[in-house]
Amino acid sequence: MKFDVRYYTETGNTKKLADAISEVVGVEAKTIDNPITEEVEVLFLGTAIYAFGLSKEVKEFLSSLDNKLVKKIVVFSTTAISKKARNMVEKLTKNLGIVVDEKNFYCKGSFKFLNKGRPNENDIALCKEFVTEYIK
Repeated sequence: MKFDVRYYTETGNTKKLADAISEVVGVEAKTIDNPITEEVEVLFLGTAIYAFGLSKEVKEFLSSLDNKLVKKIVVFSTTAISKKARNMVEKLTKNLGIVVDEKNFYCKGSFKFLNKGRPNENDIALCKEFVTEYIK
């Protein structure tokens, strides 16, 4: 199976998870500034919830995806409060014909005074475990 890992982060929290996922699947994690140019069966997409929504950059990246290149998206996210990144991604890709897997990974991310030190080593280990199980 061919994988790719893309992420968007403002605080560095989501990058920590992207790097962990890239270790497991054996591909370099890249920011969403890097377009998908080759066919991938599973795109691990990392984002966070900013002010109860996805960032403008993530929305633009999602609208640029081609269902001939991306077959399925698995969302991973960090956020201080909301766990709804997967649902938001699905709404934005519904008309593109790209499946957003029900399985997704979420952990708390530090933001100002909330969730200090997250994602932590345990969160990273859980993320790697999730991806290992997913790709079996």
